[in-house]
Amino acid sequence: MYVGRERRRYSAHLELSGFPRPSADATIRTFCSLIRALPKEGRELWNGAKTREFSVGVQAGREPFACDFRIESQTVKAVAELGGLIVLTVYGPERAKRRNASK
Repeated sequence: MYVGRERRRYSAHLELSGFPRPSADATIRTFCSLIRALPKEGRELWNGAKTREFSVGVQAGREPFACDFRIESQTVKAVAELGGLIVLTVYGPERAKRRNASK
């Protein structure tokens, strides 16, 4: 999604492509596998990163009322072994656009 400079640091925001979208748990496990398989230079960059976050973004809406996103204990352990953490971001529901602002 993005790789480059953010303020005084460099960052990478990545996502997996695929259809249908895998669960958050499966996506995090896949990223853990990819990171463990990095060549030495890549792994050194990962290990040297100040922040190592696995971010799960959720777009809220009116329906469904509730939805669970399970992260298995093995996945949490895999993230911890990589020195990472899991972040959950909930985006508020999108506002409907007005069709005619003069009404």
